[in-house]
Amino acid sequence: MTATLPSDPVSEAAAAGRGLGAFNVVLLEHAEAIVGGAERAGLPVVLQISHNAARYHGGLAPIALASLALARSAAVPAIVHLDHAEDVALVHEAVELGVHSVMFDGSALPYDENVATTRAVVEHCHARGVRVEAELGEVGGKDGVHAPGARTRPDEASEFVEATGVDSLAVAVGTSHAMTSRVATVDRELIAALKASTGVPLVLHGSSGLSDDELAGAVQAGMTKINISTHLNGLFTTEVRKALATDESLVDPRRYLAPARDAVRDEVERLLRLLGA
Repeated sequence: MTATLPSDPVSEAAAAGRGLGAFNVVLLEHAEAIVGGAERAGLPVVLQISHNAARYHGGLAPIALASLALARSAAVPAIVHLDHAEDVALVHEAVELGVHSVMFDGSALPYDENVATTRAVVEHCHARGVRVEAELGEVGGKDGVHAPGARTRPDEASEFVEATGVDSLAVAVGTSHAMTSRVATVDRELIAALKASTGVPLVLHGSSGLSDDELAGAVQAGMTKINISTHLNGLFTTEVRKALATDESLVDPRRYLAPARDAVRDEVERLLRLLGA
């Protein structure tokens, strides 16, 4: 199957100096909420499926095909993206399923091997109309280069982009994965330098740890694709707990998942408006 998308929201957002929200799909309710929030905001969105989410569902196809169906029916441009794929075979499967973009994560590989493997992924994906995001060092919280103290060097980023031909680059500027409090800060001067040196849209992983002001500042400095997951999962879980605590007789999961889905939808709408302002 060949990916089909009438436009490229990532490049369009980068050219306009706007941010583009990218939110992780864990359950079907997440995908429904993300599309619903984007439609309410009237703005494009990215639905991300991680390697771990695919493993949770016993394979990529069930959650990817459901997300693609929702994306096709959306009233706004909606990209389905494979995130943090460490296995080239999973990338190939995602492309065959029809995803619009992938992130190949070769950060744990030696640099030369990361470049060579990423370049091969780019060639495979570009031949099939699929965009590729990558990184030259581990995005942390997991921990590595996106631990709060880590920083991507502009010269190394430029060299990596030129050597691999990637369409966008995940960079380390002060965030970390899986943060449950919004207390991180980003290095705005470094973001501007990375934007100037690479010439491709920049991707901010671990954005759940950033306040609204920091998110807006990151976009103003030159960041484009903003990945947010843990923050939304926290809202989802809070609403589930609240519903179950209110009525201990609940047994129908729709009764406690619906308010959680609605909470995520509303926050996706708010964040998209913030990032796209």
